[in-house]
Amino acid sequence: MRYVYLMLFLFISSQLFSQQVNPNPWVMAPDTTEEITYHNPVIPGFYPDPSVCRVGDDYYLVNSSFEYFPGVPVFHSKDLVNWEQIGHCIYRKDQIKGEINIFAPTIRYHDGTFYMITTNVTHGGNFFVTAENPAGPWSDPIWIDMPEIDPDLFFDDNGRTYVITSRFELAEIDISTGRLLSERRKIWNSTGGRYPEAPHIYKKDGFYYLMAAEGGTEEAHMVTIARSHNIWGPYIDNPANPIATHVNYAGMGNPIQGIGHADIIQAHDKSWWMVLHGYRSVTGYPPHHILGRETCLAPVSWPKGAWPVVNGNGTISLNMTAPTLPQVPLKNKKTFTDFDNPQLGLEWNYIQPPVDENFHLNHKKGTLTLNGSALTIGEKGSPTFVGRRLTGIPFEATTRMKFDPQNKNEEAGLTLVNNGSHFDIVVYTKNGKRFLAVKLQFGQTIHQSEAVELTPGHIDLRIEGTGPEFIFSYAQNNQEFEVVEKADARFLSTQTVGWFTGLYIGLYATGKGKPAKAPAVFDWFEYRD
Repeated sequence: MRYVYLMLFLFISSQLFSQQVNPNPWVMAPDTTEEITYHNPVIPGFYPDPSVCRVGDDYYLVNSSFEYFPGVPVFHSKDLVNWEQIGHCIYRKDQIKGEINIFAPTIRYHDGTFYMITTNVTHGGNFFVTAENPAGPWSDPIWIDMPEIDPDLFFDDNGRTYVITSRFELAEIDISTGRLLSERRKIWNSTGGRYPEAPHIYKKDGFYYLMAAEGGTEEAHMVTIARSHNIWGPYIDNPANPIATHVNYAGMGNPIQGIGHADIIQAHDKSWWMVLHGYRSVTGYPPHHILGRETCLAPVSWPKGAWPVVNGNGTISLNMTAPTLPQVPLKNKKTFTDFDNPQLGLEWNYIQPPVDENFHLNHKKGTLTLNGSALTIGEKGSPTFVGRRLTGIPFEATTRMKFDPQNKNEEAGLTLVNNGSHFDIVVYTKNGKRFLAVKLQFGQTIHQSEAVELTPGHIDLRIEGTGPEFIFSYAQNNQEFEVVEKADARFLSTQTVGWFTGLYIGLYATGKGKPAKAPAVFDWFEYRD
């Protein structure tokens, strides 16, 4: 009889354990029957801190740009998935008279005017600019006496306008002058996460919703939300906070990490969507990312009187299966730049506003000439550098250069840059001969490869990325490319070099302490993901 009882106990136990449901409410079994409808990131590369607004069935989005100029790129879309850059909000040197370091922007549309509000942390503080056309021109800045960063502009339906920053202090302002019309009053303390920032206010169903980012911009990043019947508070936290994050079990191992810093938009078909950023890692554990924080998209369910729910469980993925707006695909992006246009494309940027005499674009000859300044990358000021964001983890960038340096301080070539650290493949002279080498600089550490002596004439330079590593190679006289050096990608990752940017690939010349006499002439540049 004891044997019968034992067997019955084991049978019942096996049935209970086999039917046990994982108690973690964030865990959802994947539905393999759903069709993939779009891919994240929707704007790949260093495009962090997205903010979005809608005018009819047109959508406009802006991103942070930090030290790069022109600043605050502006994108347009008809479907929230396919985005095309149409301009920059900060594109004239006289808009910011001094060093630029542009943090998180907010874009809003009100009574026929577009507003972009942001922070220049190194000169002036918080300001907004306006435009009738988001492609530009944008106005001179209107400065606002508000502390901290990440300002949000909220137009209430009673005609009043408010500004709130990362300190969660709210003030009413005169939108024509930027003058404060009320005292600054703290209206929320966030949920207690570290580095609270990125406030946005929305009004829906009689509630004022206050959404923010907490946890910092890396793995602990998250989106939280609170609401009140009065814009001045008190605000009550959503009991299901955070509404979007990958810091939990559901986000563990996801190819996209660090999601946060979000903005919400209602589409013209009444559906709700969230734009937010996240990063893709190039190595295993611990993760390292090189592209910076990239703009992603997630569907939102927001029933009347309820809290918003992001993509069912607060996570996003590379392959999304949510119903979308009717898709309006864009033309394939141009990969080859032959410098035959009077201006560089919108994807090109300088570090700080450029010294104009160091750059000469001759669109009739199809060349871009760089005159090396005394500065090298990482030094304060504007070095002779022009580049574009990496947008793919595997990538290949190639350029053709003519450069005959006469002095040992002169060098020019192709470079990867992130927060002042840079990996270069450059040409220089020594004892009357031209050489090529790869120089890897991270922090105070500099490594130089063995020198390669060059024959006369132009030279083709190439940098490839495989994910875990970078490969530097060159070619002359229509020969095959020869590899000079390889480098671990982790040494240019955000985790290594710090700060908030992502990798740029660009053209570079320097006199290393004094202006260079020899110009570096580039015939073309090709970038492929």
